[in-house]
Amino acid sequence: TRRPKSVTVNLDGVDIEYQLLNICEFNSTRKRMSCIVRTPDGKIKLFIKGADNVILERLGGPTSYTDATLAHLEEYATEGLRTLCIAYREIPEAEYKRWAAIYERALTTINDRAAELDKAAELIEKDLILLGATAIEDKLQDGVPEAIHTLAIAGIKIWVLTGDRQETAINIGFSCRLITPEMNLIVCNQTRHFETKEFLEKKLLGVRAGLGMGGLEVVPLALIIDGRTLEFALEDDIKLVFLELATHCKAVICCRVSPLQKALVVKLVRNHVRGSVTLAIGDGANDVGMIQAAHVGVGISGQEGLQAARSADFAIAQFKYLRKLLLVHGGWAYARLSKLILYSYYKNITLYLIQLWFAIGNGFSAQTLFETWVSISSYNVAWAVFQPIAIGIFDQYVSARMLDRYPQMYRLGQRSVFYNHSVFFYWIANSFFHSAVMYYAWTFVLGDSDLAPSGRTVDNWAWGEMVYTTVLLTIMFKAASVADTWVKFTWIAVFGSAVVWFALFPIYAFIGPAVKLSPELDGILPPILGSPAFWFALLLIPLTANIRDFTWKYLKRTEFTKSYHIIQEVQKYNIPDYRPRMEWFRKAVHKVRLIQRLKRTR
Repeated sequence: TRRPKSVTVNLDGVDIEYQLLNICEFNSTRKRMSCIVRTPDGKIKLFIKGADNVILERLGGPTSYTDATLAHLEEYATEGLRTLCIAYREIPEAEYKRWAAIYERALTTINDRAAELDKAAELIEKDLILLGATAIEDKLQDGVPEAIHTLAIAGIKIWVLTGDRQETAINIGFSCRLITPEMNLIVCNQTRHFETKEFLEKKLLGVRAGLGMGGLEVVPLALIIDGRTLEFALEDDIKLVFLELATHCKAVICCRVSPLQKALVVKLVRNHVRGSVTLAIGDGANDVGMIQAAHVGVGISGQEGLQAARSADFAIAQFKYLRKLLLVHGGWAYARLSKLILYSYYKNITLYLIQLWFAIGNGFSAQTLFETWVSISSYNVAWAVFQPIAIGIFDQYVSARMLDRYPQMYRLGQRSVFYNHSVFFYWIANSFFHSAVMYYAWTFVLGDSDLAPSGRTVDNWAWGEMVYTTVLLTIMFKAASVADTWVKFTWIAVFGSAVVWFALFPIYAFIGPAVKLSPELDGILPPILGSPAFWFALLLIPLTANIRDFTWKYLKRTEFTKSYHIIQEVQKYNIPDYRPRMEWFRKAVHKVRLIQRLKRTR
């Protein structure tokens, strides 16, 4: 029974009460906690539990069962169990009184109270006597091995930063398929600065030599490093050597690391690996620093609490959902945002470049071609706003099932296939081309003195609204050419804007001049709607401007095929997937080559 100032333990039917004197709380830096009690016979004892390496280095000396306990710890860790050591010491009354005074001062300190309490605990947690060890099974969540394996296939480099002991971390690495039997393990457990530097430099030279000879294509590498060695590896003169070696490895496991070391490792990758995008995922309070240090933080809300989820950019319920978050929603978001940005630049440059061509034609007289309110001001508010919204929210270049089945599609984002300098400037050049085609085509169609049925000459305002209507149809066809998924809102957004323009513009052209809002539109409808050239050009010019885009889209799919084009065909025609049979054959060939390499080395 636990009371505020005492603990009652039932031993063989007899209740024994221990007076609780002090508690030294657990934190991720100390990796231990202890309590000081007064036993029924008046003795003062300290009981402590914590990580095995922390407890073992504070023992007063070996006992008869220390070696047996260490053997059991190795056995438990090999089985993937999480281990703790338990120890105690008897404290003389005089020593406790001196320490209690130090502890009280630390407890009432205003500044750096946590650090002072840690220093006070360090004074009493020494000369311990080992009691034994515990081991608990912490099973992986459902779907974790499959998720990690799939993310690795997608080209994502996975590093595991854990507080578990080394053997446990390696066992978990095998169980979650991060480490495979054909990998060569580089285990770094050095205890001094120069030993760590020498070891890492030696391994890096070997890796470079192997890369130069092309010998590492068959044998992937995995780097395992413990927390104490990591302290040296993160120092200024070693960290870049450690980082280069780690980036050459297919898997990296850092064990017995503190929350600060987790954050430092993430920052090291973020600051020194060019073009990298880091994602940190964790479920506990000790992962908060790492999550906040990464470009993208993902918190798992579960039994460890909500600290990680609250400090993250995204919160998920289980680790396996990271697979869908990255491969499906990440792939969609990248493609959608790429199209959204490019289309937004395109539609604005296309419209306003026409003003430039008009200025060149009128000698830069400052005369505008378009009416202000219904044309210029309403362009990004009414007529050209829903197309990018539909593309940015609903577009799916392939389905979720295809993205999950073919995780290699995620590499499209890593290689910047949908958005890069070439693609960006292609869209900008396309804007120049479309605007020039529309302006000069209308110049050719109308000439210098095109007459309306009433005998009036078409003025620059009527000409401008003709060109403006053509712009709306041209960007409509362009949006239709880049949209891969058509839902109801996509149909309404792409084609509805043009329909609404044809319905509302005549009404505004009648009301606007009447209320003195747009006097330049007075009498503009008869010259426009009564001109056969307007209706003929309205069909011909947008198609002429976009015919090159449709042709290039066809050539890309047939002659310059990308991986996503193939997956789109697989999705459309529901082509069977023969990859499992091919994967079995690939593994068999790989196994034969591995055996041949081992025979040659012997």
